[in-house]
Amino acid sequence: MNTFGAARVAAPARSNTSIAADFLDLSFQMESGRAIDRISRFEGPITVAVASGAPASLNADLDQLLARLRNEADIDITRTGSGGASITIETMPRARMQRVVPQAACFVVPRVSSWAEFRRARAGRALDWTTLETREQVAVFIPSDVSPQEVRDCLHEEIAQALGPLNDLYRLSDSVFNDDNFNAVLTGFDMLVLRAYYDDGLQSGMTRAQVASALPGILSRINPRGGVANGGRGSETPRTWITAIEAALGPGAGDEARITAAERALRIARQQQWTDTRLAFSYFALGRLTLSRDVETSIEAFQSASTIFERTAPGGIQSAHVDMQLAAFALSAGRTTEALRLTERALPAATRAQNASLMSTLLMIRAEALDDVGRASEARSVRLDSLAWGRYGFGSNAAVGARLTEVAALSPGR
Repeated sequence: MNTFGAARVAAPARSNTSIAADFLDLSFQMESGRAIDRISRFEGPITVAVASGAPASLNADLDQLLARLRNEADIDITRTGSGGASITIETMPRARMQRVVPQAACFVVPRVSSWAEFRRARAGRALDWTTLETREQVAVFIPSDVSPQEVRDCLHEEIAQALGPLNDLYRLSDSVFNDDNFNAVLTGFDMLVLRAYYDDGLQSGMTRAQVASALPGILSRINPRGGVANGGRGSETPRTWITAIEAALGPGAGDEARITAAERALRIARQQQWTDTRLAFSYFALGRLTLSRDVETSIEAFQSASTIFERTAPGGIQSAHVDMQLAAFALSAGRTTEALRLTERALPAATRAQNASLMSTLLMIRAEALDDVGRASEARSVRLDSLAWGRYGFGSNAAVGARLTEVAALSPGR
């Protein structure tokens, strides 16, 4: 199984004015839209404990994450033994978790340090983030029977929220604080936000106005390049679009209802006159949902998404996801040169984003295309690489084999 080393992330290219607006919207509102009156954070050194029974891969990925938080966000955070930690990570089978919280892939809650405490506290207001004055004890719950990549992704997202902002913004193309799930490893923007969150110029209990007053000085000091960068704050995302996207991509609906919801999201995006990644994501959702029903619509949607992503986030992980879909179409149509071009273009972004499942799929498609053009030796090498990344990205050998069979079936030569 291949694993990743330390992530190499780029600093955000936006202006500090834009970053400050994003910081405020992330920090003073819940994902549900509820307002948060005062900022809360841990005050003093932060400790992290892992309850027994965690998957083997979790510890190495957690150590890498904590090292990044210390080095990039300047947060005093370290591992400790179980008991009395600021943040406790507990893992359990997904089915057990979803019997209690059906739609959660993983989640974080305040004022408890175990699953048992969480179960007991559910009926009261103790778990309400908006009632916190200072963060003292937080629990992160992650499924134990998923792939190493899914465990790592949960670590990044949930520990980031345990430490800092509680909201997600679809307008952020370079952040884990975005429910589009393209970025799964904390980005340069995310680390900058967390560094500002724990700057000495802020403290728990400050209002939005107080934080807004302090942020320009903080950001000019910790991100001097942001004083000359371009780019303003994106427009608000209406709840109607969020609801449509969640209906399209969330659980519980049939195919027709999902496609209808994706079409509704696309209409809203056009009505909003968006030209950013939210419009592209609307096309991407429609492309995914029509894959097996209407190939022409799916390809057109992916091509539209590709054009917008390449303009707004050139060479980013979003484009890599679209290129994978278009490469699969090209392979199935016998356009091997195009499949090779698309996979070659997508692999650097997938690698930078440390997305092993995407890397594995791209390599599998590439191996099939290489076989189809008679480059058998190169195909074998690429396929072996795809399997090694697949074990991290998909988990079990059975899951890797299933994806390999699925990709192989695309090739007209099979």
